[in-house]
Amino acid sequence: MEILVLLLMVTALGAWKLKSENRTRRVALLDGFVGRYQLDRLMENLIEGYFKALEEKAPERQTRLWRMLALSEEQLCEQLRCLATDFSSVDEAEARVSKLPAFLPEAERFFPDNTFDMRRALLVHAEGMERAAKNAQGRAPRDKAYTLTAELLLLQHTCHWYCRSRAVASARVLARHKTPYQQLLTSVDPETRKAYLAVVGR
Repeated sequence: MEILVLLLMVTALGAWKLKSENRTRRVALLDGFVGRYQLDRLMENLIEGYFKALEEKAPERQTRLWRMLALSEEQLCEQLRCLATDFSSVDEAEARVSKLPAFLPEAERFFPDNTFDMRRALLVHAEGMERAAKNAQGRAPRDKAYTLTAELLLLQHTCHWYCRSRAVASARVLARHKTPYQQLLTSVDPETRKAYLAVVGR
């Protein structure tokens, strides 16, 4: 019995070590690309700017805020497109993301059918942001801001999924933004949702 307990402890410790090493490697890889840009700052400024514009009572000042935010949206779209292009150079093995509910060492290699390609996912997010920012549907500023916020949060979710797991990513977006993962999917642009689900296979 004691030997069995010891074996289980050793196995659990080994799995934890592999999981930690995998997470550290992926965080470093993604940060190496994201760090070339100002995505985090732009995303934060946009979300804060949307709330400020929505709370503004004076029509003229609100219109001015929406125009300023449109410039930030354009800058973010450009940087996100560059990120997707840069990340496309990553080796396929490193770009694979496990869809399994729990961490399993080498899952991307042994269960390729249960993975998705982060390179394709980033491209979907870049195209979705551009589409929402251009607003060909003519959404009202409030609705456009709502859609773009959902696009941004879904991008964050994908990045956390790549570095950790879908469960952790969903827990983070719920804790930080009080938004369930499923709500993000229903709030993004319909074309984004269709392309995203085609990539992640859900």
